[in-house]
Amino acid sequence: MRATAAAYVFWFSVSWLAYVYVGYPAALWLMGLVKRFRPSMRDGEFPTVTVLISARNEAKDIGWKVRETLDWNYPAERLRILVASDASEDRTDEILACIADPRLTAVRLDQRSGKNAALNRLASMASSDLLFFTDANTHIEANCLLHLAPYFADPRVGCVTGVEVPEPAEEQASIGAGSNAYLGYESFLNKLESRIGSVLVCDGSIFCMRRSLYVPAVPELANDLELPIHVGAAGAKLLYDPQARSREQATPSPKEEFSRRRRICGQGFLGMWRLRGSLRGLRLWQFVSRKALRWMTLLPLMASFVASGLLLLRPVYAAAFFAELAFFGLAFIGWMLVLARRDGGRLFSLPFYFMLSYIGAITGLVETCFGRRFHVWESPALSRGQKVATT
Repeated sequence: MRATAAAYVFWFSVSWLAYVYVGYPAALWLMGLVKRFRPSMRDGEFPTVTVLISARNEAKDIGWKVRETLDWNYPAERLRILVASDASEDRTDEILACIADPRLTAVRLDQRSGKNAALNRLASMASSDLLFFTDANTHIEANCLLHLAPYFADPRVGCVTGVEVPEPAEEQASIGAGSNAYLGYESFLNKLESRIGSVLVCDGSIFCMRRSLYVPAVPELANDLELPIHVGAAGAKLLYDPQARSREQATPSPKEEFSRRRRICGQGFLGMWRLRGSLRGLRLWQFVSRKALRWMTLLPLMASFVASGLLLLRPVYAAAFFAELAFFGLAFIGWMLVLARRDGGRLFSLPFYFMLSYIGAITGLVETCFGRRFHVWESPALSRGQKVATT
């Protein structure tokens, strides 16, 4: 009986993992064959765009960020930038005051309120056709809006997101290699979801939506998850364009990355619960498949490991047990190399990053269940102060 129960647990766990990483993408691919969404795009039209930036102690980056945005290849009279300084305690406000361009408006929130509260304030000030969301430390290529704007000629399109690509120097870094593999997988899923006009979540560093669809963001949730949910609930299409690219320096600190993954997943689970009335049908299935089940990967991973360990006398289970043991071992060595500030290559960095993400996700879920909220947080300090220019 004990062996039978262990076998059930093992195959249930393996099925969970297989569905999340193979079954869900395969289902999206098949759906794209049956019913593909093709937007009616039209070049040469330039809707008005307001870029919204929430800044909290961004003195290292806010100057180049605003100037870079003002230099985008887009009609100057159709572009405006709104920046909210969320009770910044450094030189952020002073730097913004020194940028003399009528297209820039900066406001200060005297009491720290969090990113979403700042974005809500800025959105209420905008009068443009589109709202563009980005981060204060993100480089965005100059032609970005030329790629995104034509989609909105189709009234069915409500939101379009771009892609974050790695900085060349980070591709082999211990945290950077894992982060880039994660971004690559997310980009793959975005392409599949975009074929059916239903990208689930946006890249917070680069996405654009119709102002008419904006719903004030809840302080405790992530805007790049919440806003797409509202857009989808309104019946509008959400698309992905890999030609619209951003670059953002990843933190080299495992501690900062763990905190980031914990916050993202905690906000995600809370968002699923708070917005459950807006998640129906296709969008609900996507959220459960792409996010909820994947964020809980640690549970089937550990369950299959324990179950296979109880069935070592059977070759299939023994192979699975030692394969997982090797994965955990590589992750542990990757952790040791990071602590020693040495780069062990992708062989060690990828298992380490994914275990870091899995543990961070479960931690965020547990903390959220016990009442922790993330309406304000500290941005990863080591991801600030970029020097790499856009290409």
